[in-house]
Amino acid sequence: MSDFNKELTEKDVDKIILDLIKLHLESVKVNESEFLDLLKHSLSLNTMEKKRVIDAVPTLSQFQFDELSKVFIEEREKFKELSKEHPDDIRKLLWKQQKEWLQLGDLYKMEKETEEKKEDEQKKIDDIKSQFGL
Repeated sequence: MSDFNKELTEKDVDKIILDLIKLHLESVKVNESEFLDLLKHSLSLNTMEKKRVIDAVPTLSQFQFDELSKVFIEEREKFKELSKEHPDDIRKLLWKQQKEWLQLGDLYKMEKETEEKKEDEQKKIDDIKSQFGL
């Protein structure tokens, strides 16, 4: 079991999310690292919206991945332009995005811990049942 009290780093979160992105359909061609980068640096999606995208990865079609990538790239270009006129606002958004990325990692870490706990409890129940011949 992982150490629940360990503070996640940005690199830890990147690995967690990249592993989840790799769960896409086999028939879908995705540059996982590029998609991770686009999703991670999206300034328009909040933590829960990014989580919904990641949770949907196993069911997304090629078209959906392609369209999401296009939207993220367009968003990046627009924010780059805006940064020329509003650098302080964009800096605040970047800071918020970095903080929310770590929160997203914490969400997945807690989900994993909960799943591991459920599996451990089920194993104990199964062991007790087998002791009683059930």
